[in-house]
Amino acid sequence: MRVLIAGSSGFLGTRLSAHLREAGHTVHRLVRGEATGPEESRWDPYAGEIDAAEVAAADVVINLAGSPTAGNPHSRTWARELERSRVRTTHVLAEAIAAAPSPPAFLAGNGISWYGDHGDQPLPETADSRGDALLTRVTRAWQAATEPAAEAGARVVVLRTAPVLDRANPPLKQQWLQFKAGLGGRLGDGRQYFPCLGAEDWVRAVTFLAEGELVGPVNLCLPQVPTNAEYTEALADLVGRPAFAHVPAFLIRRAAGALAQELLGSVRAVPQALIEAGFEFAHPDITATLRAASASHRTA
Repeated sequence: MRVLIAGSSGFLGTRLSAHLREAGHTVHRLVRGEATGPEESRWDPYAGEIDAAEVAAADVVINLAGSPTAGNPHSRTWARELERSRVRTTHVLAEAIAAAPSPPAFLAGNGISWYGDHGDQPLPETADSRGDALLTRVTRAWQAATEPAAEAGARVVVLRTAPVLDRANPPLKQQWLQFKAGLGGRLGDGRQYFPCLGAEDWVRAVTFLAEGELVGPVNLCLPQVPTNAEYTEALADLVGRPAFAHVPAFLIRRAAGALAQELLGSVRAVPQALIEAGFEFAHPDITATLRAASASHRTA
């Protein structure tokens, strides 16, 4: 299988590319700079420039491109670029896929924030999107940008990705140090559900989707989603330090600005599509996931 990836140089893209190659697939990369080899192709999504032949030759196109979520949540410029980078890259790829003689499958990056705050309601892929939080608005526009590919008959999978946990990458990288220093604690009342997933299971799940036949949105999160309090307890136990700290909701709203809802909102997502398709999680709960993240860090 020939896989074309945008955003392959990031934390997840690097790991996914390696895993796909290990599985016997050919990986080609879309890069913003000059191509340095036969497996790279230059593109400029903001100028609408992309090699149509490269897209047409692919069996699967995967988009992981976008500016970092980490930034100044009080900055309108940051918020605009956050949305623009995701929507523009997705739209350019969707248009190129639609123009291909035989449109390849499109695995389009997205986020679990699409659902918005639903309290303790379980959220399979058929659940609705609620609220007006920044990342919820972004994910709606992000998903809408895939429409040209779907209308052309391509198999489109929307990757509703929850925060991916690995000690080499945010948010766990910072939280690990914080908890080791004894400064960990719950956010708000801690009852909000925190969907997340280990890096290994994310890579395995996306490979499963690339090789399979699923269509539509897919939740990439643990089948046993923890609350913030449960996550806090599991991480504190793993690092062997108490987590007595508590950050009141009003302080989080003031400090986190447009991203406060991501910390205080409750998204009890369920990876129903993956479960029904027969995907098996290597680390299905938060304790196993955090242990795997710690072990991978020690052996990296």
